[in-house]
Amino acid sequence: MKDMLIGVDLAKNVFQLHGASMTGDVKYRKKLSRGQFFRFMSEQPSALVVMEACGSAHYWARELVKLGHAVKLIAPQYVRPFVKRQKNDATDAEAIVIAARQP
Repeated sequence: MKDMLIGVDLAKNVFQLHGASMTGDVKYRKKLSRGQFFRFMSEQPSALVVMEACGSAHYWARELVKLGHAVKLIAPQYVRPFVKRQKNDATDAEAIVIAARQP
């Protein structure tokens, strides 16, 4: 069973990651470039990776599945209610994790 949940906010040049346990405990917050992101994810044990559905989300989902991760895409309208503070990439990644834990 995958015991790690990784929320990824995809952007043009920099990806924001929010790693948490399945219970919601924050493990890390990272800001990575595209190359760093792929390297980082290839070194991680298999996890549940959650992203907002967008133009490049399907490409990254396929790449992450090849690395052994389980991937879920969430529509942006289901993530927006969980943004707690001002909207930026870091809070979006955190909101993605919170939305993924909802029933």
